[in-house]
Amino acid sequence: MSLPATPLAHKTAVILGGTGGIGLATARLLAQAGAAVAVVASCDAAKAQGVAATLDGFGHRGYACRIEDSAELAALAQAVATHMSGADMLVNCAGFTRSIPHADLEALNDETFDRILKVNTRAAFSVIRTFAPQLRARGDGLVVQISSIAATTAIGSNIAYCAAKAGMDVMGMALARALAPEIRVLSVSPGLVDTEFVPGRDRSWREKMAATTPLKRLCTPEDVAQAVLACATMLRSATGSVIQVDGGRRLG
Repeated sequence: MSLPATPLAHKTAVILGGTGGIGLATARLLAQAGAAVAVVASCDAAKAQGVAATLDGFGHRGYACRIEDSAELAALAQAVATHMSGADMLVNCAGFTRSIPHADLEALNDETFDRILKVNTRAAFSVIRTFAPQLRARGDGLVVQISSIAATTAIGSNIAYCAAKAGMDVMGMALARALAPEIRVLSVSPGLVDTEFVPGRDRSWREKMAATTPLKRLCTPEDVAQAVLACATMLRSATGSVIQVDGGRRLG
């Protein structure tokens, strides 16, 4: 059975981290599929509005929200309800990390560890908690969390990031059970993505890493966006699953 040209027509997608590499690619693809997109940046509303203005289709809006701040999340949810009639789909691309060698325990201080867990795990829960009433009201709401294979390989930008993403995956499974049947919760788990997300990983380093994967290339933001779209359109019976998009990198 083929999908319609705009399978997400009359749907509203809220994309946290919507101006970054993965978030931007996802916003573009979901808009092409017919969704009205709320592009959410962490602090630059003008940048989010600028991205929204470039998307295909209509009804898009840009917002700024620090997802670790529950008051700002509540205001965002109210704005989406008022201006966009509520959310059908939530995509959490927001995150934070820093490149710290795993063996350098002193460099991963308490402040950095706490911030990584706060932004990548606790805030992800806060976003879902805040938007759950809107998603539940739809009867077929969807949450897609952008995780990482670091959750299972324990190879990532730092130890705290590995822990944060593992927590995100398990939390997603628990929420999938708790929020069913009205809301599905899925994780898309990329390997190393060809973006500037992790400071210090330049082009030559990324090319070297690409050579070590079975498919001999890095995952692109568009690859991740395609997986998010599949969660919304093709994988209608899936919830609580972790979908890996990594070029086989986890295979070693």
